[in-house]
Amino acid sequence: MNQGQYVFAQLIEFLSHNDFIRCVSMYQGNYKVKTFTCWHQLLYMIFGQLSNRESLSDLIVCLQSQQNKSYHLGMGKGTSKANLAKANEKRDYRIYESFASVLIEQAQKLAIPDVGVDLSIQAPVYAIDATVIDLCLSVFWWGKFRQHKAAVKLHAMLDVKTNIPTFMYVTSGAIHEVNVLDLFPLEAGSYYVMDKAYIDFGRLHRLQKAGAFFVTRAKENFRFVRLSSFPVDKSTGIKCDQTVKLKNHKVSLAYPGTIRRLKYYDDEIKMEFVFITNNFEISALEIACLYKYRWTIELFFKWIKQHLKVKSFWGYSLNAVRTQIYIAMITYLMVAIVKHQLRLKQTQYEILQILSISLLCKTPLLELFSNTYPQYVKELETKQLNIFK
Repeated sequence: MNQGQYVFAQLIEFLSHNDFIRCVSMYQGNYKVKTFTCWHQLLYMIFGQLSNRESLSDLIVCLQSQQNKSYHLGMGKGTSKANLAKANEKRDYRIYESFASVLIEQAQKLAIPDVGVDLSIQAPVYAIDATVIDLCLSVFWWGKFRQHKAAVKLHAMLDVKTNIPTFMYVTSGAIHEVNVLDLFPLEAGSYYVMDKAYIDFGRLHRLQKAGAFFVTRAKENFRFVRLSSFPVDKSTGIKCDQTVKLKNHKVSLAYPGTIRRLKYYDDEIKMEFVFITNNFEISALEIACLYKYRWTIELFFKWIKQHLKVKSFWGYSLNAVRTQIYIAMITYLMVAIVKHQLRLKQTQYEILQILSISLLCKTPLLELFSNTYPQYVKELETKQLNIFK
C-alpha cells in the first residue's frame, strides 16, 4: 500500500472500479447524474458499514466533519443526507447485486479452506438457507410477513469449506424459501445441504438431473416403500441405511428415481435424525457429518446480523433495503478478500473491529494488522527518580 493513504482508501483499492462501472452501465445507474455517482454512493455506504454508523444522519454528520478528507477517501466533494437517501431509494439495487457476484468470484479464488472443517469429501459442499430480517409493518408496509409484522428474507448459499457466500438473493418475507431454490446455481458433483423447508421433490429432481447431490432431513409425513437395506454398524449411531422409492403417486411422478434414507442417533444431544439423499456412494456416517455442517450458514447469518448494518435500515423502499443488504455483503466480501490477499491472521470480526477505529488513519494495512507495533517514545530511565531509594 502507498505510504500516506488513508486506511479506507487502501481498502477501496481491493475493489475493481472497472467491474463496478460495467455493473452500473448494465442498469444505467449514472443516467443524468452529475456529481454524486453510484461509486460515491457505494463508498459512503461501505464507510457506514465499516464505521458502524446508526443512521444516514449519523453517517453524513461524521463525514461532513471530515470534509477536507473526502477527496482523498475517493468520495468526491461530499453530499447531503437527502442526496444519499434519494440514491438509495431510486438507483437500481441490481447494480450492487451484480457487483457482489463479481466479488464472490474473486473471494472464491483467494479463499483458503478452513482447517477446522473435517470432511473427507473433496467436492464442494454448499449450505443453503434463508434468514428473516424483521421490519416495522407501519413503515415497511410492502413487506408484510405476518398479521402484525413485516420482514425481508436473505437467501444464501454458503461454501462450507471457505465460509464464503456463493449466492445471495433478497425477497420480501412472504416468499417461501423453496421458491428461491430454482435460482440457485448448480454444479455437477457438488453437495447441497439444506433443511426440511426446501423439500420439494420436483425441485430436488432438478438437482439430480444436474448431477448434483442433496442432503436434507425427511419430514414426519415422508411416505416411502423400502426397496433394500445396507448393513450398518449401529455403534457409530447409524440405525438404518435404506434404498427407498416415493409412495405417493403424484410425488413419485415428480421424482421417479430412488432415494437413500438413513436414520442416525446423535448420542451427544440425544436426538434421532432421518436423512434423505440421492448419493449412494459415500458412507452413511459421512452423510450425517455433512448435515452437521449445515449449521455454518446459521452462524454466518448470526455473524452478519451482529456485525453489519442489516437490521436497522437507512431507507424505506424495498429497493433501499435491498441496496443496503447487498452493500453489507459487498463489505463482508471485501474484508474477506483483504484477509486472504494480505494473509492476515485475524478473524473477520477482529479485522472489522480494527478497521472501525482506523478508517481515517494513514497507517499501511499490513502494519495496522501486524502483532508487533513499533515503540516511538523512548523513556529516559536515567533521569527518573527511584521511589525505593
